Amino acid sequence: MSSQRFQSDPGQHHHLPRMREFVSNDLMAAVVVFLVAIPLCLGIALASGAPLFSGVIAGIIGGIVVGWVSGSHVSVSGPAAGLTVICADAIRDIGSFEGFLLAVVLAGMIQLLFGWFRLGILGEYCPNAVIKGMLSGIGAVIILKQIPHALGKNSDFVGDEGFWQVGDGENSLSGILRAIYTFHPTATLIALVSLTLLCIWDVQSKKGKTFFLKVPGSLVVVIVGIALDFLIGAMFPSYDLRNVPDHHVSLPLFGSVTDFLHGFTFPDMGKLSEPKVLFTAVVIAIVASIESLLSLEAADKLDPYRRITSTNRELKAQGLGNICSGLLGGLPVTAVIVRSSTNIYAGAKTKVSAIAHGIYLLVCALLIPSILNLIPLSCLAAVLILVGYKLVSPKILKEMYHSGPDQFLPFMLTFLAILFTDLLTGVLLGLALGLLFVLKTNHHDAISVVNDKDEYLMRLNKDVSFVNKAELKKELRQIPDGATLLIDGTKAMFIDKDVYDLLNDFQEQAQHRDIKVELKNVQRKSLGFLNPMGNRTGKT
Repeated sequence: MSSQRFQSDPGQHHHLPRMREFVSNDLMAAVVVFLVAIPLCLGIALASGAPLFSGVIAGIIGGIVVGWVSGSHVSVSGPAAGLTVICADAIRDIGSFEGFLLAVVLAGMIQLLFGWFRLGILGEYCPNAVIKGMLSGIGAVIILKQIPHALGKNSDFVGDEGFWQVGDGENSLSGILRAIYTFHPTATLIALVSLTLLCIWDVQSKKGKTFFLKVPGSLVVVIVGIALDFLIGAMFPSYDLRNVPDHHVSLPLFGSVTDFLHGFTFPDMGKLSEPKVLFTAVVIAIVASIESLLSLEAADKLDPYRRITSTNRELKAQGLGNICSGLLGGLPVTAVIVRSSTNIYAGAKTKVSAIAHGIYLLVCALLIPSILNLIPLSCLAAVLILVGYKLVSPKILKEMYHSGPDQFLPFMLTFLAILFTDLLTGVLLGLALGLLFVLKTNHHDAISVVNDKDEYLMRLNKDVSFVNKAELKKELRQIPDGATLLIDGTKAMFIDKDVYDLLNDFQEQAQHRDIKVELKNVQRKSLGFLNPMGNRTGKT
């Protein structure tokens, strides 16, 4: 596997032949992502209180523009469910969709600044346990949210990731119970047949069967789902799914290219000075950047070639995407883990897949929306349920359990918090617990003390900062009167001012307790990037 690792730098021309080898795989994977993206784009637009076509525009821009500029080979961008509440509130507060589009454009400009100032590095500080918890949590959420759609209950928008549902006032669990009581036989049958076909396809593909490798199972499922829908409707009119609203994809229909072009909306530049617009832009830029960085880290973990993507380049790509989306009447875009994981599990190897899925969205929305509107949501729910299962695989749960409490507890907290709140809340709670474990470990390992009778040696084993003050004070208090103490800071690359001042204070107190203190390589060592004058040192 290591021989197949790639760099994310497009300047590495010796990788281009391999990219061409993967084009056929990527074009097929793009079909799967495209099929999943259609209801997600429409559902998120509906929940945001925006025109349905704005979600499609965001999907197109996320695929073509962000996919082209991003350094990621497998990540897919588009409208994000995590921004629906922000978008809905902003459209209402600003007073017009056109004013909101201006905020999206400004948010993109802010993201460009984030990238130029290299703030993408913040995304690299998310612990692996939290990333894995996020992936498993999203997987579980996908399954719970898609079960009602598989049963024919579509009152909540496709793509909702929050525990409390926007569309119908239910939550993830009560929504399933209600769907069981009100299930539609045709939708349920289509979902079961689709899920069975997908499982067969998955097993046969792993066995290397050529046909199953070349033809996407999701495409077959969609064709079978449409056929079943028509067949059941013809044989049993009372169970005809087509007579019930909201059970199918609902792309806007355009009579001509002119009508299609009229579907684009443009930002209201007259609202540039309004505080609500500027505030919305900042909020969207921050939240969209966080979601993109988290999704990027997760996609890199799932990438079978373990390629590492530049986070700063990703912020610039997302910024450019939001500028384009806002200018054309689209919702904000972010890198999204549902589409990215679908892309990876569909066999995508390069960014060709993300770009192609955006092109498919553009062409099909223009040329064949009426055909796409024949697709039952229940068969697409089956596709997403299988993706969710792969993300929350029992193997991952077992692996994290055996990794120790410092890994398992942040993992489980992230998992459960995402399940019962939302993506950002879950990740922030996981990060908080992970940080506590880091501080606890650092608290005990940074300082060690040994002694031989009245001669004491205190070693500063690694970087010491204010978080180590309590431990340092405790150890210094335990040095008896009349002892000799050598404090060795050789291994510490960084000693912050709080610790340095504490040691100076102890030296002064030691004179009154007849303690002889010797400092070895204990200097005020500061972080160079925070100190433009260089490291200041003060030997004692």
